[in-house]
Amino acid sequence: MCELLGMSANVPTDICFSFTGLMQRGGKTGPHSDGWGITFYEGRGFRTFKDPNPSCRSRIAELVQEYPIKSCAVVSHIRQANRGGVSLENTHPFTRELWGRYWTFAHNGQLTGYEKLDTGRFRPVGDTDSEIAFCWLLNQLEAKFPDLPEDMVAVYDYVAVCCDRLRELGVYNMLLSNGECVLTYCTNNLHWITRRAPFGQASLIDEDVTIDFQMETTPNDVVTVIATQPLTNDESWHKMQPGEFSVFHYGELIHNRTL
Repeated sequence: MCELLGMSANVPTDICFSFTGLMQRGGKTGPHSDGWGITFYEGRGFRTFKDPNPSCRSRIAELVQEYPIKSCAVVSHIRQANRGGVSLENTHPFTRELWGRYWTFAHNGQLTGYEKLDTGRFRPVGDTDSEIAFCWLLNQLEAKFPDLPEDMVAVYDYVAVCCDRLRELGVYNMLLSNGECVLTYCTNNLHWITRRAPFGQASLIDEDVTIDFQMETTPNDVVTVIATQPLTNDESWHKMQPGEFSVFHYGELIHNRTL
């Protein structure tokens, strides 16, 4: 299985601390050695860094770790390949345009029967089940909402319904973002934590690194981190339930549905 990492924040925030822990799982403390990627949103634009090499030995990952890119929405992924070969085109996250916004997607799990999914105009470039599922999801959204509705709650509810359908094909843990919100769906393993004042210290599980968030934040900051497995050993992470769908908007949980 792969591992996911996402962030939603109310002010541009770097993800260096969490990414430092995740990159160790890409071939050092974990078996996810078939590539990694990360997307940072900046306004309506985005920056993506990808490498089909293990993150624990990637010079590009070292750059991301040391270069504090600040963003309000981040989607990251380390891969253990099961569908599709180890290559750059099969490396998550994947990004496509819908309704004049860039949407970014990463998936953890394994699907069967995905070849029959109708992706419409959203054509996959690689040959993973994940990218096909993403293209299908966007095709469903565009068919349901030809224009972006003013009420985004209807969009969130329909994304959850589509995720339920994909879950019928196997394990489907998801991160999806348009730069303003980070949408999450859990089949078996997904956790999140929201950090706000009063901030304290936290220590990584996979690397001997401790940070004092009070020295890095202001009292008004709100930052939510989503990960397949908790990244710190001295904080209380919320474990999502099977079929649980959540939406984080600039750090705050604004929509939640459990089966």
